Amino acid sequence: MPKGLNILFCTSEVTPYSKTGGLADVSNSLPQELNALGHAVRIITPKYGGLDERKLRIYEIKRLTGIDVPVGDRIAKCNIKSSFIISPKGKVQVFLLENDEFFGKNSPYMDAKTGKDYANNDERFIFYNRAVVQVLGLLGWKPDIVHCNDWQTGLIPAYLKTIHSKDPLLNSVRSVFTIHNIAYQGIFPDKSFYKSGLPDNIFNEEGVEYYGKFSFLKAGLMFSDIITTVSEKYAQEITTSNEYGYGFEGILKKRKKDLFGILNGVDYTVWNPEKDRLIPFRYSSKELPLKRENKKALCKHFNLTYDPDIPVIGIISRLTIQKGFDLIEAVMKDLMKENIQLVVLGTGDKAYHKMFEGFKKKFPKKIGLYLGFSEEIAHLIEAGSDIFLMPSKYEPCGLNQMYSLKYGTIPVVRATGGLADTIIEYKNANGNGFLFDKYEPSALITAIKRALRLYKNREEWNKLIKQAMAYDFSWEVSAKKYIELYKSLIKKEKA
Repeated sequence: MPKGLNILFCTSEVTPYSKTGGLADVSNSLPQELNALGHAVRIITPKYGGLDERKLRIYEIKRLTGIDVPVGDRIAKCNIKSSFIISPKGKVQVFLLENDEFFGKNSPYMDAKTGKDYANNDERFIFYNRAVVQVLGLLGWKPDIVHCNDWQTGLIPAYLKTIHSKDPLLNSVRSVFTIHNIAYQGIFPDKSFYKSGLPDNIFNEEGVEYYGKFSFLKAGLMFSDIITTVSEKYAQEITTSNEYGYGFEGILKKRKKDLFGILNGVDYTVWNPEKDRLIPFRYSSKELPLKRENKKALCKHFNLTYDPDIPVIGIISRLTIQKGFDLIEAVMKDLMKENIQLVVLGTGDKAYHKMFEGFKKKFPKKIGLYLGFSEEIAHLIEAGSDIFLMPSKYEPCGLNQMYSLKYGTIPVVRATGGLADTIIEYKNANGNGFLFDKYEPSALITAIKRALRLYKNREEWNKLIKQAMAYDFSWEVSAKKYIELYKSLIKKEKA
């Protein structure tokens, strides 16, 4: 059997140690799948405060304590602790970087009370990036590939290509940089650059400078060997216009031959109605009456009257414009005229909190609302809803539409990014959901009404549910594509 690759997966969040969004789920699932395919994967991530070290089985590594990491004109200390993600797919080691000054707080990026980014995020992630590269020489384990994710890891490829380019231990290490959402760019004042220790000659248009400022994202895009993003459609979109590329479309066009779209996968050990321990009734496509039992439980939870003839539309989301809530706000009055119930789980912009609270007050028998996040309620909404609404302005990949398919909850989505790559308009008994193209309220309400019309034909609707549940977006296919990319990089290096 050929030797597997050594892969270091660098990420600012990973479940169960930290989570603000989908990156944490990907950072847990993809390394597991790569490991299951015969490759040695390690994850390296900050250790944020408030973790129960005993429960998570986090242990000190005595030889990796008190490591000096330069940040600007001072030296910060780093300790490396170890834990393992253990699942049916095997065991993946996690290295947790500890420093109370930078990562002592619970929240990864912002103050939970004020909702504002930490003022020292530049130093926090300069520290993390430099620590990762320095630790590589101490682990006694050399990666073939360093896989970086989003702006918080963007300096790692730059360090490898500049100040560590002649290091015999690191000069053959190849870097992959994945964009999960290009709207987040890690932009800081120019003075932040001089805290990084990177050579002065890369602070220019061809390097890490972005309109006079310092961009971690640009560092990742300019210095990584390969760039990936989380769906094929999104890879195309971010090279075409400022609407999707957020100012980086020119750079991505130049690097188009090195840019690849690989769809995120779903962890079906967590999101699977046949095995889901967070829902009251487990079911398969052959047991759809049990899905209706979950609908009853969902209605009861939100104090709504269960009626098999009234479709429940579910929403699980950050409440932001990116997720299409300006469209939802524009169609809410029309939507409330339909014979539907709406359940919403999420948190975000206070204007949307207020909007939903107002409609909930006006239509208490039609709307269920939970402003916050709950894993249990999320699973119950996926299992108990009939329709899942996701009208995103842009969506690099999206996971909930794929979860919904598995639970037989039919997605209504905008045809953008990963939504366009996973949802096919139901027509002539083929497809798995409903799409709209133009980012307009009329296009959204038209798509919702197409779904509501089909819902009335129960035989046809059940056929659609079964088709949706048959789709497979497991991580294995995506992980194999990553392995092909990794191997192509190593082959190129050897050549």
